[in-house]
Amino acid sequence: MAEADAGDADAQSALGYRYDTGIGVEQDPKEALRWYRKAAEQGLAEAQNNLGALYRKGEGVEKDYKEAVRWHRKAADQGHPRAQNNLGALYGNGQGVEKDSKEAVKWYLKAAEQGDASAQFNLGVCYGDGQGVEKDYKEAFKWYLKAAEQGDASAQVNVGAIYCNGRGVEKDYVEAYAWLNISAANGNELGRSNLHDIKKWISSERVAKAQERTKQIKAEISAKQAKVAWLAK
Repeated sequence: MAEADAGDADAQSALGYRYDTGIGVEQDPKEALRWYRKAAEQGLAEAQNNLGALYRKGEGVEKDYKEAVRWHRKAADQGHPRAQNNLGALYGNGQGVEKDSKEAVKWYLKAAEQGDASAQFNLGVCYGDGQGVEKDYKEAFKWYLKAAEQGDASAQVNVGAIYCNGRGVEKDYVEAYAWLNISAANGNELGRSNLHDIKKWISSERVAKAQERTKQIKAEISAKQAKVAWLAK
């Protein structure tokens, strides 16, 4: 608190996060907003992104998409991946800016190339639906897989579905079952529903192979997550 009061931007942002999440203090979005703003005005990208998020969600302040765009852009221009993804989503939804799918793709790509799983998923959606880019199922699968390998349950569902329908990749029901199984284990309701459906017609032999493949994929995901956590230290 003393460092934040003294004007340290990192301390101000950290205090804002505590108020934002209720870690160690009573949750208070208005206080979070106040401290994020102090740090954001000093140019701290993390605080700028978090301030933009409060404006976007209307927490601690009246919802204001234009202000959300302003603060997310400041952080995005500094290369902050989550801010780049958030700015892309605002362009994709036409919130605070004129809807521009190409601009959305531009920002998603910047974040996705830095490893942001949400941006990778969003980029997969754009390629799969032809939003802001020419429809390309192979590219959609590539980005969904990157997000799925980071533990994104929605991406895991889509990877499973693509292996089922063979759009952008060769059909593989064992892989489909495995990815749907993982998404279901991660609490995704669509994953559970699709897994229930595939169980009706996939052979018991393939189910057994898929169960083994599920274990293998889970181990690979855990190893990647552990590596990321170690590098972040």
